[in-house]
Amino acid sequence: MKTKSGFRGYVSSRAVRDACYPQRLQNLAIREHANRNGLTYLLSSTEFAMPGCYMMLDDLITELEVLDGIILFSVFMLPESREKRFHIYERVLSQQCAMHVALEDMVMSSEADIESFEDVIQVAKSLSQAPLNDVYQTFNLKMNDQDPFVKAIFKVL
Repeated sequence: MKTKSGFRGYVSSRAVRDACYPQRLQNLAIREHANRNGLTYLLSSTEFAMPGCYMMLDDLITELEVLDGIILFSVFMLPESREKRFHIYERVLSQQCAMHVALEDMVMSSEADIESFEDVIQVAKSLSQAPLNDVYQTFNLKMNDQDPFVKAIFKVL
């Protein structure tokens, strides 16, 4: 059996949930997460910028036999496809590894942890369908201080 060497970081060249984070910032977040959790941090792999490309993540998965796990910058760097995500979860766990997520401060080290990952992803996906989505943009465009509805909403907010 090979000796496990630590946790490899995983950063992205493309936007994460429509926000562009510089790779330097992603690596700082990963390094800080590793330090806070007493993990040995190995340099990060950087995913290619092409949409839907997971070549570097696939490479990391094949490297798991010599790693303790992976530290993703964000859980939203995982594939959109639920099936593909579950394949990754299974591969990580089958190698007795863990998957950490720096931005959302999450850890998957057992099957029970998968539910938390999926809950965060599903909630984020459903936000665009939520009532009052983009409420702040609407108020900025149609602000009327005398409207009783607007007054009531601002009291709640």
